[in-house]
Amino acid sequence: MTRYLISFDDGVMAIPQDELPEVDEAAHKVVREAQDAAVWVFGGGLETQQASVVATDGTVSDGPYPETKAVLGGFAIIDVPSRADALEWAAKFAAACRCPQEVREIMPDPAV
Repeated sequence: MTRYLISFDDGVMAIPQDELPEVDEAAHKVVREAQDAAVWVFGGGLETQQASVVATDGTVSDGPYPETKAVLGGFAIIDVPSRADALEWAAKFAAACRCPQEVREIMPDPAV
């Protein structure tokens, strides 16, 4: 099996406030379905876009920075047999969250 990151840009999820409970329930339904299918690894929405960047020397600075065009709004990590399967799950999340989803394969760690 291969792990995939399914994610969306915070700026593309423009849901009217009164529709958020419906979108929340739809997204959690897909999560429960992925858990029942034993493909769910981990995921969630990000609480804030305030980021802290830790440099190689340990220096911490706060962001985000103006040059950042896309900011991660939420993600799911799934473990499925193929990219086609990952794209099917991404389609389910896209419909539930009402926004496009990006799909990226996570490189395997040979040490694990």
